[in-house]
Amino acid sequence: MSGLLEGKVAAVTGSASGIGLASAEAMIAEGARVVFVDYNEAALADLVAKHGDRAIPLALNLLDADACASMMPRILDLAGQLDIFHANAGLYVGGNLLENDPAAIDRMLQLNVAVVMKNVQAVLKHMTERGTGDILVTSSLAAHYPTPWEPVYASSKWAIDCFVQTTRRQMFKHGIRIGSVSPGPVITGLLADWSAEKLAEAKANGSLVEAEEIAQALIFMVTRPRHVTIRDMVIMPTNFDL
Repeated sequence: MSGLLEGKVAAVTGSASGIGLASAEAMIAEGARVVFVDYNEAALADLVAKHGDRAIPLALNLLDADACASMMPRILDLAGQLDIFHANAGLYVGGNLLENDPAAIDRMLQLNVAVVMKNVQAVLKHMTERGTGDILVTSSLAAHYPTPWEPVYASSKWAIDCFVQTTRRQMFKHGIRIGSVSPGPVITGLLADWSAEKLAEAKANGSLVEAEEIAQALIFMVTRPRHVTIRDMVIMPTNFDL
């Protein structure tokens, strides 16, 4: 541990698995205390057992409007302050639009867009009072390219990229840095709908990245000098275009 985040408090949504877990654990490794925001209470208990008092569990279903509204007050009750917020929780809907379930579309847009906006708004009210803070948002390579096999998911990430960039322009004068990370295919649960054959082929030809590699980029973003903002990072497997 190099202690780059010693004394900092971070909160990460969707932090019981995938990119969120890798992000939270990377911040702990740099000295931060991290509020793990997730609905999976059993996984949160395991993380507290693993990390001790560096891990602060906050079991929430962010798709519940009342629970979502309680997030920031509960973070402050648990940790007293918030220096870094990583809005990471999300859902995936891919495939042919004609075959997508409308209820699944609603849930994904709510979590990927509306929840992120509401969470960031609540966090900013605290950070602007303090005159400092970092907000990170997990976007996607799909936000930078009209991916033909995931029109619903890609649209949610295009929307949230616009939100990140416009909000950053409003908030920099308050000492707040806001940036997004846009990964290509990452080995996480979001690939659950991939066939075993497709997943094995992608792993074999090097067209996937690990969640820990995304976390390293996030640590880079929040440890720059305060006069430097990493606005967005696109991270993709070198062999993605094979």
